[in-house]
Amino acid sequence: MKYLLTNARLVLTDGVLEHASLLIENGKIAAINPSESDAEQKIDLGNRYLLAGLIDLHADALEKDIEPRPNVHFPLEFAIAQADKRNAAAGITTVFHSLSFANAELGLRNNTMAADIVRALHAFNGKGLVDNRVHTRYEITDPTAFSVLLELLHEDAVHLLSIMDHTPGQGQFKDMRAYQDYLQKSYQKSAAETQALVDDKLAQAEAAQIRVRELIKYAHSKKVHVASHDDDCPEKIAEIKGLGVHISEFPINLETARCAIEQGMSTIMGAPNILRGKSQSGSMKAQDAIEHGVATCLCSDYTPASLLTAVFLLEQRGVLSLSEAAKLVNLHPAQALGLSDRGEIAIGKRADLCCVDFVDSYPQTRQTWVNGKLVYQALYGDV
Repeated sequence: MKYLLTNARLVLTDGVLEHASLLIENGKIAAINPSESDAEQKIDLGNRYLLAGLIDLHADALEKDIEPRPNVHFPLEFAIAQADKRNAAAGITTVFHSLSFANAELGLRNNTMAADIVRALHAFNGKGLVDNRVHTRYEITDPTAFSVLLELLHEDAVHLLSIMDHTPGQGQFKDMRAYQDYLQKSYQKSAAETQALVDDKLAQAEAAQIRVRELIKYAHSKKVHVASHDDDCPEKIAEIKGLGVHISEFPINLETARCAIEQGMSTIMGAPNILRGKSQSGSMKAQDAIEHGVATCLCSDYTPASLLTAVFLLEQRGVLSLSEAAKLVNLHPAQALGLSDRGEIAIGKRADLCCVDFVDSYPQTRQTWVNGKLVYQALYGDV
C-alpha cells in the first residue's frame, strides 16, 4: 500500500521541516515532499510534529506488568500484550524489555521465571503492535544465571546483554545502608534476608569476572551487543572497554560518562530522570549529562511515557533543539545497536513514526506507525 502523510512538521536529524509531506510505500519511507504522488490515501496531520519512532534500549516496566504487587503474577501472554500496547501508545516502535537475572533475590529476577519471560517475549514478537526485543541483565554475583543466559543466547532469544554489579559499596549503591533500605522497601525483604543477600553477593564477587568474560565472548559470537550498568569510575570504563563492551548504562558521575564518550562508547541515561530532575539513587542528573555532551541515548527505564516527554522538555528548557533531542531516543539508540534500517525519517528507512499532539503542556502520542502500519491512534480534542 502507498499513502501520503501531509501537513506535517517533520523532525529530521538536522532540523524541522515545516508543512511537509511523507510518502510511505511497502512499509518504508519512499519520498519526502514528493512533487507528485499516486498514493491511495492521504492523511492530513494538522501541522503536528512527526518523529521517527522511538527506540527504547532499557525498559523495566514489563516486570510490573507481570508482578504488579509482590507475589501477585499475571499470565505472561496477557502481561506482554499490555506492555506492547502501552509502548505503542508512548510512540515507542522498538523496545528492549530489560529482564534481570539475579537468582531468587528480587521477585521476578528469579532465573527460571526470567527465562520463561524471555522465551514468551521471543514467541510474542511479530504478533503485537511494536517490535518487542529482549535485553537480559546479568547480575554478576549470581553464578546460577550464567548457564541460563548461555542457553538463551544459543536460542537467539537475546538482543542485548548488560552486565550489572550491585555489590554494595560501589556503583549505584555506594552506601551499604542505602542498598539494604532499597531491598527492604522495594521487595519487602526483612533485615535478616537483606543481610543474607549482601553476604552472598560479597562472597560471589571474586569468581564473577571469569563468568563475565566467558558470557561476553559468547554474546559477541552470537552478534549480540553488550552494555555495562552503573559504571562508577574511569577505571571501570577501561576494564569493560577491554572486554568489548561498547555501551555504558547510567554512568554514576560526569567523570565516568566523559571517559566512556572519549572511548567511543554510547551512554544511556533515564528519561524519568529528566522529568523528575534527579536520580532515584542520587547519581548524576540526566540533564547535566546532556548539557555536558556525555549522554548519547535516553531510555524509558521504568516509565515508557517519559521518553517522548523528555524530548520536548529538553527543547522547552533550551537544552537542545528538538531535532537534537529527538536523536537521543531514535537515531542514537539505533546506531548503538546497529539497527541501520530505522531511527530517522529518511528515504529507504522503515516507516516507524510517531505523530505528536499536546494536552496542556505535555506531548502525547496521537498516532504510531510501525513498518508503515498504523498501530495506535488517539484523537485528542477531536470528539
